[in-house]
Amino acid sequence: MSLRLNRRVRLLSGAAVGAAAFVAVGAAQAQTATTGQQADQAPTEVGEIVVTGIRRSIEASISAKANNTSIVEVISAEDIGKLPDVSIAESLARLPGVTMQRLDGRSQQISIRGLGPDFTTALLNGRELVTTGDNRGVEFDQFPSELLGSVVVYKTPDAALLGQGLAGSVDLRTVRPLAYGRQAIAVNYRHEWNDIGALNSGTTDSGDRYTVSYIDQFMDGALGVALGYAHMSSPYQSERFNAWGYPTYSDGNLLTGGVKPYVMSSELERDGYMGVLEWRPNDRIHSTIDAFYSEFKNTQVLRGIEFPLAWGGSSGDCTVNVASPVCRPAPSLRPGYTVEDGLIVAGTWDNIKGVVRNDLNKRDSNITALGWNTEFVANDDWTLGLDLSYSKVERNDIILETNAGTGRNINGALDTLGFELTDDGVTRFNSRLDYADASLIRITSAQGWGSDVIPGGQVGYMNTPSIEDELKAARITANRTLHQSPFSSIDFGLNYTERNKSFVNDQYYIGVPGGGDLFVPSEYLLAPTDLGYLGISQVLSYDALGVVNSGLLSRVRNPNADVAAGNWEVTEKVSTAYIRANIDHELFGMPLTGNVGMQFVYTDQSSSGFSARQVGPGVAETIAVNGGAEYLEILPSSNFILEVGDDLFARFAISRTLARPRMDDMRASRNYSYNTSLAQSTDINRSPWGGGGGNPELRPYIADVADLSFEKYFANRRGYVSLAGFYKHLESYVYNRNQIFDFSGYPIGVISPTNPEPALRQGLVGAPDNGDGGWIKGLEFSVSAPFDLFHPALEGFGGVFSASATDSEVQPDPTQAPTTLPGLSETVVNGTLYYERYGFQARVSGRYRSDFLGEVAGFGNGRTLRSVAAETVVDAQIGYEFQSGPLEGLSILAQVNNLTDEPFKTFQNGDERQTIDYQSYGRTFAVGMNYRF
Repeated sequence: MSLRLNRRVRLLSGAAVGAAAFVAVGAAQAQTATTGQQADQAPTEVGEIVVTGIRRSIEASISAKANNTSIVEVISAEDIGKLPDVSIAESLARLPGVTMQRLDGRSQQISIRGLGPDFTTALLNGRELVTTGDNRGVEFDQFPSELLGSVVVYKTPDAALLGQGLAGSVDLRTVRPLAYGRQAIAVNYRHEWNDIGALNSGTTDSGDRYTVSYIDQFMDGALGVALGYAHMSSPYQSERFNAWGYPTYSDGNLLTGGVKPYVMSSELERDGYMGVLEWRPNDRIHSTIDAFYSEFKNTQVLRGIEFPLAWGGSSGDCTVNVASPVCRPAPSLRPGYTVEDGLIVAGTWDNIKGVVRNDLNKRDSNITALGWNTEFVANDDWTLGLDLSYSKVERNDIILETNAGTGRNINGALDTLGFELTDDGVTRFNSRLDYADASLIRITSAQGWGSDVIPGGQVGYMNTPSIEDELKAARITANRTLHQSPFSSIDFGLNYTERNKSFVNDQYYIGVPGGGDLFVPSEYLLAPTDLGYLGISQVLSYDALGVVNSGLLSRVRNPNADVAAGNWEVTEKVSTAYIRANIDHELFGMPLTGNVGMQFVYTDQSSSGFSARQVGPGVAETIAVNGGAEYLEILPSSNFILEVGDDLFARFAISRTLARPRMDDMRASRNYSYNTSLAQSTDINRSPWGGGGGNPELRPYIADVADLSFEKYFANRRGYVSLAGFYKHLESYVYNRNQIFDFSGYPIGVISPTNPEPALRQGLVGAPDNGDGGWIKGLEFSVSAPFDLFHPALEGFGGVFSASATDSEVQPDPTQAPTTLPGLSETVVNGTLYYERYGFQARVSGRYRSDFLGEVAGFGNGRTLRSVAAETVVDAQIGYEFQSGPLEGLSILAQVNNLTDEPFKTFQNGDERQTIDYQSYGRTFAVGMNYRF
């Protein structure tokens, strides 16, 4: 075990203690004056004004933001079962300092203050959650927005906030029936469709969402129940272009290495269940049981064509680059092509052997989360608490690729392609072959890929990974009320969590039994897929999974070392003790609230897996491996809120935070190699051993953070304006580097004169390690205002606006140049204009984020970082609520997402002409109704 208590920790701890002492001095001076100034006044009764809809959501969010002792952003439901947007991530992306990355056209992952999903933790009712992804980043599509009452984004932590992230923490909160205080029954329904239609045969472009919610209280308000069910069947489409890359041609200009364009039709199906049982028999006992369960299915059908171009290569005996029975010549660019600013943008390719793709991605996952919390008021000064929780995810994927073409490898017709790059960086083609002709195009290995395992080449590939993630937690707490002190109370707590996540990496080559080609049987043929947006009229389409499951194709498990080393299991046992002193007093006559505290986090982490090496074509050697580490981190924190004027607050926070590494970075599994020819070398740089993989001894990311915020609330807290700044000093940052690894005990085969015992049992492996850090800093401005402040004629109108500017620099390896952080957009702007009066409701929202480095799926569905182009996404909604008469309680609405059909684009080398991905999603429309009994 290691104890990390460096100078900065001692300074932060000292600062917290010093600040507490300063509070005490100021409070002592103000104590006498405060006592004399309080006068008894009878409260004035006013009529209750019930606000619903957009304005209710905004006002509730503003109130929660103002009352929290941390710097937070809050989303509140417009009514039972109604968060402002159709997904949680879209709502989060409208908050100051929060951005969202679209994946396959949907809002799934967020970044807080420029730090990506790996640095953010998600909580459900204050408890840490498991995740459906391969790592820690939460995919928010798993959680129905209709079953949540609010979402709180913590930008600054306090000592009692467990599972805190380095960027922030997102706490998803279900409704509490006793606090809700009245009976409510609500049903919601929406029908949605996409305006570019169903792009693939056998798919749909429309779907439905419906929700039933029930809240009630019994036993004279001592028992509360909340139940909810939400169903979603949501289709989404995309037209996609993907380039392999841009190599340099013989004339020094860049050109396209290859392309893989296709259209995707997807359907996301989700059923979510929520239940809360709350019991408060008296003022001393309060117990709550909550449960959440979600079944999630996402099916993506992808069809298109892959054209190897400059990187295509030849096959066979091609002494002369001419098509023959023994040669498939390499693609050839005809003279007379067009060049613009060093990039070949138009011309004609000969000798093209296209690969028709019929692919399928399918994910089935479910998440279960259970929690029980009980508070007991022992006496006037002591309150005790117990919290138990359990959550689990099970996920199974099918990632299927199937290939078709004119013939196997050397055989089959070649194509001539004319091409032209559009202004968007998308390549349009014209071809002479009919790729939809079922008598020409057959399932085959058109390029001979995978011939080391499947003789003659594979006709497809199937990846079926599975994830299991389980987390158990127990927490005991105590609160001690203080008297005649600058601190109103002190919180103590002990928390223990045990998390286990495993990844099973099953992969298969797909071949035709006995070799040869397979013409698609008629029962699996579908209507051709139109690729007109790329200039390709149609391609052959068929039920890929049906053909694979029919037995007409064979599956051969991938025996290679990298697949075996892709299996891993990581276990974390984390014990946390904390103390937090809560401030509620006056400092030099000004109200001061907040807290100071400290967490002591002891971690015992371990991992098991396999080390594997390739000993021949299709033959790997594996050994079981494990590793781990133990360490203690001390995390001081403090939050101060000083009311310097009427509803004018200055907030200051300092803290030390951590983010645990990605779980695949912590894996013990690795690939390794052994070179017999270097067996007698004693130079570590020429060691016979080498490899790469994870690092189970990896420590967390660490940051010291300072925040300063000024907030002015006005119009009875119906509006506010805020200016905030933050600075995060990243003490450490995880990066990949070569490290010395001890290969003692690793097999090398039978010792012989030609295979002697090596002089070295150490070698260099590429693996994640803790390096130096850097910094991230930013400014955030936000304002929310009802427009009747400016003129009574504008009653019902209002707006919400925010902008943030963020910059960063990390240099984990001092020998390399500094880089920016993944997920960081330097400029983010959000705006919403709304109108709500007399039952009418309208809203238009837009969000802009500048270029950033995003995480996307790369080769083999692995993680790849790419530059993502700036984007502006606009959504709109209009509705009406019947406020009297027989239809009272009914509201209707119409929505449109991605109103301007904003594409998603990635590029390379800082040149947006070098497009890697270009995805157009179309607009999604929805109409629906909500009825509250």
